[in-house]
Amino acid sequence: MPLHVAATAMPLAATASSPPAPRKPWALPPAGLAVFYGRPETPRLFHYFLPRLLAEGKQVLCLDGANRFDPLLIARLARQRGIAAAEFNRRIRVARAFTCFQLTELLVRVPRFLEKFAADALIVTALPDLYFDEDVRDREAAVAFGAALDALRALRPLPLGIGVFSDATSFQGPRRAMFPQLAAQATELWQFALDGENGKLRLQWRGLQPAGVGPCIIDAEPPQAEARATGGVALHSACISHKQENI
Repeated sequence: MPLHVAATAMPLAATASSPPAPRKPWALPPAGLAVFYGRPETPRLFHYFLPRLLAEGKQVLCLDGANRFDPLLIARLARQRGIAAAEFNRRIRVARAFTCFQLTELLVRVPRFLEKFAADALIVTALPDLYFDEDVRDREAAVAFGAALDALRALRPLPLGIGVFSDATSFQGPRRAMFPQLAAQATELWQFALDGENGKLRLQWRGLQPAGVGPCIIDAEPPQAEARATGGVALHSACISHKQENI
């Protein structure tokens, strides 16, 4: 059943115990690591963040471990903003990974990718989800995931905004402990959740909060142009080749 996007935001009143409000949501940070989680469809919700980046003239490198990148949707978002789809396409590079080892290798190669394509933002999907593959032994998955975290840490000095979109919290099992390790490395932590009363999608800021402080709902509304173009958050992936790096 398709989800519906909230029509209004829900700001939380500032209190003495509340943390400072973060930057505006539905956008990646100019630098640092933002982790988004909370819903099974999280790996495809990154599409909401692309138009703002591209409209600002920024270039985006996407490492798509979830195989959710949808070029048809990107074209629709471009038309919604009155921008030629070819202009959007020029500013995006996509590299797909189908195993955890491939995703690790892509993360290790990011500095080399940046030498050829000066991206301002990096989007990663299915981290650490791909490392939950039962066909991969625990030790091998742990080593590959550790190398992926090392690769992310190596990107910290760069003026690169990084967004990881993960469905890890939907999984059960000991490897789910990988997600807290990723979250511990994040500079921002955001959770997608459904409103219990009306079933609408909300984005909650979970990062940098003092103990005992509840979720700080900064904004529950995606950019209107993106919401209209996608018809809510019922996004669909398309198996269509885009400008893609091979590993």
